[in-house]
Amino acid sequence: MTTTDGTPPVGDWTPRELEENGRLLLARLRSHFEDLRTLPVTTDRSAQEIRALIDEPLPTEPEAFGDILEQTCRDVRPHLTLWNHPRFHAYFSNSSSGPAILAEMATAALNVNVMLWDAAPAAAAVESTVLKWLAELLGYPADGDAVLVDGASLATLYALAAAREQLTGLDVRQHGLAGSPRLRVYASDQTHSSIDKAAITLGIGLDNVIRLPTSGDGKLSPDALDAQIRADVDSGYRPMAVVANIGTTSTGAVDPLVQIAEVCAQHGVWLHADAAYGGFWRMADGVRPHVPDLSAADSLVANPHKVLLCPMEASALFCRHQDALTNTFRLVPEYLTTRHENGSVDFMNYSLQLGRQFRALKLWWIIKSFGVRGIAERLTAAVDLADHLRKAAGNSAHWKVENPDTPFPLVCLRYAPPGLTQEQTDALNQRIHQRVNTAGRSYVSHTVVECGYVIRVSIGNIHTLAEDIDVLWRELSAAAAAEEGKAA
Repeated sequence: MTTTDGTPPVGDWTPRELEENGRLLLARLRSHFEDLRTLPVTTDRSAQEIRALIDEPLPTEPEAFGDILEQTCRDVRPHLTLWNHPRFHAYFSNSSSGPAILAEMATAALNVNVMLWDAAPAAAAVESTVLKWLAELLGYPADGDAVLVDGASLATLYALAAAREQLTGLDVRQHGLAGSPRLRVYASDQTHSSIDKAAITLGIGLDNVIRLPTSGDGKLSPDALDAQIRADVDSGYRPMAVVANIGTTSTGAVDPLVQIAEVCAQHGVWLHADAAYGGFWRMADGVRPHVPDLSAADSLVANPHKVLLCPMEASALFCRHQDALTNTFRLVPEYLTTRHENGSVDFMNYSLQLGRQFRALKLWWIIKSFGVRGIAERLTAAVDLADHLRKAAGNSAHWKVENPDTPFPLVCLRYAPPGLTQEQTDALNQRIHQRVNTAGRSYVSHTVVECGYVIRVSIGNIHTLAEDIDVLWRELSAAAAAEEGKAA
């Protein structure tokens, strides 16, 4: 682009400048990764201090990229919580691998919109191939509907919308929900809050999300589900969908999917599998026998950005029923009408999203760069590291693993010396958790389970080694020793 006198606009880069500035950035990223273990996982600065660093007047004049990069490295990076750090073990630990980092740069440079085939033909073809590959990794049928979206929360919303459209016969697209029977969605009390948000958005309402209590194993009981559905039918409700978990957020529990599918089939209810965390872990040999047949579900979500060495955001939604998603979301005004030919696909018809980034490129590069074997080896290594931590806790007098049955590298630890009440033990574990995170060398999260407050350690970053788990264990042990005296 040039101005009327033929000169480049202020702030624009030539291709040569793009390369030169790109080299500056890559050099900084190299130093970042080389020094990563010496960096704190999170910041100790207050919200007001961080805001003060970043808050500045709107720039009126261009700044040199070198100066912008310097400020970013000085004021932004040190005050992030570094999810791509080898000692970040909170929430669901994830990774951004080298091929994916460069793919994100290429995606931004190409800047295509994968809405219509004609708008980005090869990008749509890559997404179709990647979805086929992901279905194969999950053991899920690839002949139905599939689409990449930004996260599991929206994937679940879309799946439940498809269930409402396909099963109820209400023609909600045209007439809305007015006068329809009250729809119900069923899940365990361990199911992610995205189910509730989907019910709010779809007009089902929180009162009609039936969360069935689980026992200590955190699993949904098929018998309890069957009894609840029967009771609701007798009361005039219309059971619409069941959400089953393949790796609950708190403890990594796996619902008995095949048995739940039998209940759903008996009652004509849609089964959605939330395998956002657990689905791709079946690539690890030690995990595969513990993951049920995912093809039993009518729809399935699994997140590459949680497991497949892939940066945010990339979530895969699959549906066994061909056209279930497109029948729910297809709406094509004249200005989006294009030609169709055999093999073309318009991904805008599979969700609410019209503007869609080229998410598939990073997954394509990852799978081609690592191969199935390379990814599986790294996932197996993470599972082994979790077993290493479980063994260390098992050999300690007062530490207990509170989710020993999960096949995933998610370890819930509780420090419980004798002579304390549950409230005192909860407070003790909370202080241990806070002490570890405040030190900044490792970072963990927590949850509350049947026994009380537990420290939750998720392992899955490509950079994490045995030495990082050893560091975490020493910090947990030292924090426990320092805080135990305050519990009495």
